[in-house]
This record gives sequence, structure tokens and C-alpha cells, in this order.
Amino acid sequence: MQAVAFCRFCGAVPRPAPRHAPWGRRCASLLFIQASAGILGYNRRRLFLELSVSASALATAGERNLLAIITNETSVVPVIADALNATFNVVHVESNSQLDSLLEGDLDGLLIDLDGVGSGTEDGIKLLIEVRSLRDDLLLVALSRSKLRNLHIRALQAGADDFFLAPLECDHLQAVLARSLERRRLETEGRRMKEQIERRQAFCELIGSSEAMQQVYQAIQCVADSSSPVMIRGESGTGKELVARAVVQCSRRCDRPLISLNCAALPESLIESELFGHERGAFTGADSARPGQIELADGGTLFLDEIGSLHVTLQSKLLRVLQERTVQRIGGKNGRKIDFRLITATNEDLEQRVQKGEFREDLYYRINVVPILLPRLEDRKGDLPLLVDHFLRIYCAANSKPLKAIETDALETFEDYPWPGNIRELENVIQRLVLTVDAPVICAKHLPHNLLCSSTSTREALLIPEKGIDFDSEMERIQLAYLQAALRRTGGKKVAAAALLHIDQQRMKYLCRKNHL
Repeated sequence: MQAVAFCRFCGAVPRPAPRHAPWGRRCASLLFIQASAGILGYNRRRLFLELSVSASALATAGERNLLAIITNETSVVPVIADALNATFNVVHVESNSQLDSLLEGDLDGLLIDLDGVGSGTEDGIKLLIEVRSLRDDLLLVALSRSKLRNLHIRALQAGADDFFLAPLECDHLQAVLARSLERRRLETEGRRMKEQIERRQAFCELIGSSEAMQQVYQAIQCVADSSSPVMIRGESGTGKELVARAVVQCSRRCDRPLISLNCAALPESLIESELFGHERGAFTGADSARPGQIELADGGTLFLDEIGSLHVTLQSKLLRVLQERTVQRIGGKNGRKIDFRLITATNEDLEQRVQKGEFREDLYYRINVVPILLPRLEDRKGDLPLLVDHFLRIYCAANSKPLKAIETDALETFEDYPWPGNIRELENVIQRLVLTVDAPVICAKHLPHNLLCSSTSTREALLIPEKGIDFDSEMERIQLAYLQAALRRTGGKKVAAAALLHIDQQRMKYLCRKNHL
């Protein structure tokens, strides 16, 4: 642990030292602890404290919570230990090296006398900051006799859970420590459980715990260590590239290049050169030789997205590369041996394209060795809360905004929406909401109009408000609206209006008299 106190007498600045090096090694002079009024109201003389704890004290911790005290008021330690005996095993810290051992062991709480570290409260605050950085789960309490302004706030900002001002009441201290320790324990356990849940709900960068996604995870694990070609199929926006990255991450080629190319993003005139490379002078503008994406993937993985958009001519050349495991640059005379794994992705019906002669059947069977089918977001609505939370965290952090929450009514609207753009559309919506909603909680009223219009729950809320409606009055209002619309359409002719509403003339006349039309 880095020293937080330095010599006020020789002015020496502590040099970096190994974590377990005693503070005394970092300064040419001794470290002195200045004591003013005692923690329990006693007056003490100046004395030297090297901050150490005996090994026997550690061994007697037992099943009680282990609480360490850093103070130069040695006489108050047994008083506090006796008061806290039922809940804590109290030890007096007397050396830095063994304080480090405590922090690395089963220490539950630490009381720091801010006036008893280094030259006073400033060094005490520094120690608070350093201990908190080392142990986020530790119960940390600050003690002081100083009347410095805002010291309480500074101690809490430095990482203390509680702050006490001398003279200290041991009964109050015991109650606060027990409550704070339980709160800290619950927070730590909550974080641990949340991390475990998140690990079960995610795989590599993929988010989701639904049955459909579990099948995807299983398929990735089954195929990862082989060199067989993989075809990832799914609608646009379902995360096909993330699946390709997950396959690579789980494979033996994880530390080798992953070369990605979207076959639909480049014009036909450029994609051949991009895939196979070219030699100098192969065509106008080829001023130097350049390797293609296939060659760059040697030893690693080549991911071809939207493989269905590849022209038939290039399909033939790609098939030759896969069969012979050699690649020849445009304008080149000799082929180069190549070792790569091919992963492809498509949102098209390749079988239908094969039947139409738009995709080579032999290439189709060559690349479709292991298919992985990605579900639509519509088919994995149970993952929506996880995905929403994931994107909220990403975009709130990216835009330096406090983490936003989402209300149940908004989440229900999300679940009612069909999400034709799948996860990509959901991500865009969350990003927009993070930027446009100033409130800490996202409600249904903040959602885009197209989501609200498609939501069953929202339509029902508009139809029947929370306070309810008068059914008979509402039916009379609707009836009047239809009568008026039919009469306007027919220019006030009741017979024609009756025919338009598919009711007999006598009933039409009766309704008109009833509604004074």
C-alpha cells in the first residue's frame, strides 16, 4: 500500500515502494503521530506510531466480525473493544505491513482516527481514499476531534461509510457499525449476485437469457474449435456480426486476425480487388501491390457479411479459393497458400436464390456446413429488459449522463411493439431517449409515436383511462358521431344515410329524432 503520510520534519517526499514495505522505509526520518484531545475525552502526549497489528490478534478473530482501529490513543482501544465485544473482535493496528495483511484478509471494518495518522486530518483523509480504493467492500468509519469545517463531508467523499466526532459514545458506535456492516454486506452480495446473473444472461458480447439465445450460445460453443465454415442466418439487425465475433473469441484462432467485409457495401467493380488483392499495374490506378482481405485473414478468420449479394463471377473465384486453399491476386501469376476460417452471414433466402440460378449451388453447400440461426427480437421478447438495461448503460456512459431507469409502462410498450428492425432498431431508440429525455426515468409519454401507436396497452389506456368511463354515454357519443358522418356524406339525405349505415329507414328516422338531427 502506498504511503499516505510523509515527513513534516525533513520534508522528504515518499518514494514508490513495494506494497508491503513499511512506511518507515520511505522516509529518512521517523513518522510522528500528533495527538490532541483523546477520542473518549482524554488528553494524551505526542507519541510515535508505526501502525502494526500482532499476529495473535489476527488468530483470535473467531466468528465475530473483525474490526481494526488506527489510532494513537492506545488507552481507548480496550474500551471500544469491550463495548463492541458482542459483535466485533477489535484489534489495534500498529504497523503498516500488517495493515496490508488485514486488508488482504478477512477484515470486515476499519476505524481510522483522522487526527492520529501522519501530521493530522489531511493525512487521515488520504488514508481513507487509499483504503477505499483497495477495498470497496470494507466498512470504513472515520473518527476525529477536529472542528474543521466540512470535515464530515470530506470524510464521506473520501469513502467513509460513517463519521464520528469525539467524544465518542460506544453504544451509538456499536449500533451504527452493526447497521452499516449489514448494509455493506447486502450491497456486496447484491453486486455479486447481479454479476453472476449478468454472466448467465450474456455470452461474449451477446445479451439474452431466452431459450432461443441459449440455443445460439450452445451452437457457438459446439462449432468454435473446429475449422468448418459457419453460416449465420437472421434478419437484418439481429446481431450476426456479434455472433461471428463470439465464434472467433471462443476458438483457437482468437488471437489471430478477424477480417470483416460487407459484400453489399462495395460496388462490384471494387469488391474483387478488395477480396483478392492486386499486383502493381494490374489495372489503371494500381500503383502498388496490395493484399486482399482473404490474404490478410491468413491464419485467422474471414467474415463475409451479406454473402448473398456477391456476384456470380466472384462466387466462382471464392469457391476456387475454398477448394484449393490458394488465393491469386488480380494481375498475379502465382497463387499464395492461405489458411483461414470462413464465416458468412446473410438475411436472404439462399435456397431460393440457388433455385433461381442467382447463387452457385456448389458454393452454397461449401459455406453452409454449420448454420446458426439468429432469432428475431419479436421471438425473444423476454430479453427486452436485459437489452434495454444494457443499452441504457452504454449510452448514458457514452454521453456522460446519469444512468436512467425505465418505467414499467414504457417497458410494456416495448414488449407490444413488433420491432421490425430488431436489436438495431431497439438500440437506436434507446440512444435517442438517452439524448432527448432529461428526466431520470423514461416513461411511456417519452417514447416515439410509432411505438405508442402500435402498443396494445397504450391503445387500451387511451380507450379506457384509469378513472374509467361512462359506458352508456360513450356509446351514445359514438352513435351520434356515426349518424352525423353518414348524413354529411349523403348531404343530409336520411334514406341514403340509412343505407350507408346498413340500418332500415324507420330506425334511421327514430335515431335522428332522438339525437335532434
